[in-house]
Amino acid sequence: MRLAIVWTILRKELVESLRDRRTLVRLVVVPLLLYPLFALAMSKLVGVEAAAREARPSRIAVWGELAEGLQARLSAAGKIELAPWAGAPPDVREGLLSGALAPPAGPAPAPDDGEAAPPEAEPARWIEPENPVLAAARAAVSERKVDAVLVPWPSMGAELGRGGKGAVAIYFDSVRADSATAEARLEGALQRARRAIVADREAERGLPEGFSRAFDVVPRDVAADSRKVGQILGAMMPMLLILMSLLGSFLPAIDLTAGEKERGTMQTLLCAPVRPIEIISGKFLAVWVISLLTALGNVVSMSLTVSRLLPDAMVVGPGTFALTFVLLVPVTLLFSALFLALAVFAKDFKDGQNALMPAYLPLSLLAGITALPVVELNPWTAYAPVLNIAVLIKALFVGEAPADLLFTALVSSALYACLALLFAARVFERESVLLGGHEPARAVLGLGRRAGGAPSAGFSLAAFAGVQVLFFYGSLLIARTSVAVQLAVSQVGFFLVPTLALVAGFGYSPRATLGLRPASVRGLAGALLLGVAAWAAIGGTVLRWFPAPEPFARELGELVLLGGQPYPVVLLLVAVTPAVCEELLFRGLVYAGLRRAGPAVAIGVSALLFGLAHGSVYRLLPTFSLGLALGYARHRTGSVLPGALLHALNNGLAVSLLYFKPSWAQGLLEGELLPWSVTFAGMVVSLAGLLLLRFSAPSAPEPEPEPEAKAKMDERERRGGAAGGSSAAQG
Repeated sequence: MRLAIVWTILRKELVESLRDRRTLVRLVVVPLLLYPLFALAMSKLVGVEAAAREARPSRIAVWGELAEGLQARLSAAGKIELAPWAGAPPDVREGLLSGALAPPAGPAPAPDDGEAAPPEAEPARWIEPENPVLAAARAAVSERKVDAVLVPWPSMGAELGRGGKGAVAIYFDSVRADSATAEARLEGALQRARRAIVADREAERGLPEGFSRAFDVVPRDVAADSRKVGQILGAMMPMLLILMSLLGSFLPAIDLTAGEKERGTMQTLLCAPVRPIEIISGKFLAVWVISLLTALGNVVSMSLTVSRLLPDAMVVGPGTFALTFVLLVPVTLLFSALFLALAVFAKDFKDGQNALMPAYLPLSLLAGITALPVVELNPWTAYAPVLNIAVLIKALFVGEAPADLLFTALVSSALYACLALLFAARVFERESVLLGGHEPARAVLGLGRRAGGAPSAGFSLAAFAGVQVLFFYGSLLIARTSVAVQLAVSQVGFFLVPTLALVAGFGYSPRATLGLRPASVRGLAGALLLGVAAWAAIGGTVLRWFPAPEPFARELGELVLLGGQPYPVVLLLVAVTPAVCEELLFRGLVYAGLRRAGPAVAIGVSALLFGLAHGSVYRLLPTFSLGLALGYARHRTGSVLPGALLHALNNGLAVSLLYFKPSWAQGLLEGELLPWSVTFAGMVVSLAGLLLLRFSAPSAPEPEPEPEAKAKMDERERRGGAAGGSSAAQG
């Protein structure tokens, strides 16, 4: 890929897009005007309505006879207008006066046995059964005859007169603001009246003040003002920002693909001596830049609006808004690549809108459900595309973004963005699609069954992403089982079985894809040396400079022992099983696809994915370093067996140290750093193992690319040569 050609296409597309007034409106005018005007309008509307509601008195219907003195106390409360029998049907009035209508039986009180109920054993909310009083009160409040209905039941006066407990009911509509305000006012007035009655009873009986209350419960809210504001902003900002980012890539993606087909400029571009990967790179970068600028404009405008409207003590810091923009980067990558790939199937602009709407609506819904209070950042939402970034922004504003879940959400979002980009690149390789033709989805995505050969890089990365999602959600389903069962099911069911199924289902050669070939003795010897020494070299260097927190290391050590299982079981599940299952996935299926990009890319990317798959930022560097050694063993020997041996020995030694706890390793097990002498010895032995691998030869050469892939590579070289010749001629 020639970067100069990509830059030329990018510059051309940006200039043409920015000349369009609609693009400038989306980038500048809408963000700068939308949020201030919306905030001002809503604040004025809400403020005026709240002030008017506070100034209006609440009209309360009283269906019954209030006890002596209670009516005077309610009338003196202020902003309460008592309307006797307002809206009461004759039959209800007659039934209440005669005592025929009694208060419905409330919920049974919980038994007081001295034991605290578990948190999950919350009582169900009591719902009053249908009765004539409830129906009549509902009608009176719904028809706005009154704001609320107060029903002092017939026995209330008598009970209070003899020192007992009366009953009173308040019927209101929680959806209607005036009715909710009336209920709050009435509740407060009744509480004050009740305290006065209790105080009078205590005085009559010579009891100390507060005898009947025993103690007061005074709640204190410890949440800072910025956190309260963050909760409000976190409920709406993620949805708004993601929707605007969606819009920022929606129209440019259509215009740069279907729009060019409609104008006839796509055919002209394809006639130029440029490669499809250069076209897709330039157009993708143009769409992404516009989407990113749209996101930036919205974040800046929203931050200025919030800082202007809120007091200084309640303003969210600028760092939070800056991190919000950073979190939108993988989302804009995903939107730009996905919309560009889908829009290229359309023949004109209108057809492009129809093609993108089925993707636009689900993505919008994923962003919208973030406004629900129950949707939070957790292990389930951290892997959901778009939703994970939305809830991460929400958690960021509230100040609750754990490092492990933040890491998981960012990694999963980056994976989804890479898959969308690979999909777009795959689509742009089909010139018939670019020219307006149609091809089956299996042909476009390359999902047809093949006879032998190895997968492409896109297939391997898509397979890794699919296995990771399966592993994540599958592990949540078996979270209640023992650690040993979780590990066995995860390795075999979520790593090994999908890997073998993908290779067999798509007809790839197991020998070429999984590296199932014998290794040389020198290669096995090198893997053996690395297996017994790599842990010392990595532990003495990487973990010395980037140590994991002590609680994390202690918890990991306890998990490795599988809850006290016998040593052979621990060795089988922690050392042997991962060595087989993980190596067939990472140094088999993933490495085989990435090998087309060169051994350095295959080793580095497979090692990075190997580190990311372990799901912790604290384990990323150690597992990445080990993955480099495992990938180098696969590259030099052409077999997965040396890597499996290295992997098993590395895990097995760690398990043995944790299980037997030898006296010479007590300091190491308690968190002390590995001595430099042991570190240097491990580095020397590891270097010897790498040298053995360096001079080992595979028993059989790695297979060449498939004929179809090779033909595509030759065609790209031919077009690249033609482009070079054309440039030379012009020069």
